[in-house]
Amino acid sequence: MSEHDFSAPPTSSGRTACATARAPAVAEPSPYLEIVTHAAGNRTVVTVSGEIDIDTEQTLQHALRLALARSPSGVDLDLTGVGFCDCSGLNVLLRVRRIALTDGKTLGVRALSPWVERLLALTDTSSLFARARVPVNAVVNGWRGHRDHSAAAHDLMKENGVSDEAEELRVEVVQLKRAMLTRPVIDLARGVLMASFGLSPDDAWNVLVDVSQHTNTKLHLLAEELVDSVNGPPLPDHLHQRITTAITEMSRPA
Repeated sequence: MSEHDFSAPPTSSGRTACATARAPAVAEPSPYLEIVTHAAGNRTVVTVSGEIDIDTEQTLQHALRLALARSPSGVDLDLTGVGFCDCSGLNVLLRVRRIALTDGKTLGVRALSPWVERLLALTDTSSLFARARVPVNAVVNGWRGHRDHSAAAHDLMKENGVSDEAEELRVEVVQLKRAMLTRPVIDLARGVLMASFGLSPDDAWNVLVDVSQHTNTKLHLLAEELVDSVNGPPLPDHLHQRITTAITEMSRPA
């Protein structure tokens, strides 16, 4: 039997800039977020639909922590119904994941929407929520350009007193720092686009993602160039042209 923790139907709303807030003991239901939970063996499946931002992050965090407490081994997320998710939502996922690991459980993602998929990809955090965790040494070697992990390398790590758990924590910290450090400049870049072109926060994010994909530029590097162009050198022509194109395409009637 499923549980409708917060069952108000999702609707559209204005977006606000990202921020981090401490979740209260109890969060009020949000009209912009629907969260349904049900047991699946020794795990709990949480299906989320609607919008995850600064206005709904506390509602989501409360629901996930409640589901985590009720589950013997952890929580699996179905995020296919999420139409918007910013860094506030990512912060919630990272925070609850840490709580799950502390309790000897896991937080995984079984399905996600294109929006959430882009967010996790751009912040290099997708692997943290994989349902079947890849051995950490394979991840580290992948970064170093190797396809296969040798037994000799594994033994060398052990000889030097580096456990799989310690190396996994190091990799995780690197990924979390990258996600957190790039967040402020991305928010600033969204603000620049909103002020310059009268865009909503949602549209400003879409423009950044569009330009990043079409110019093969990392999102945080694009954001840095955009912010620097306010009081410094202008944007390179190819970035300026793509921003103009993205905004023009967005303004066309469907």
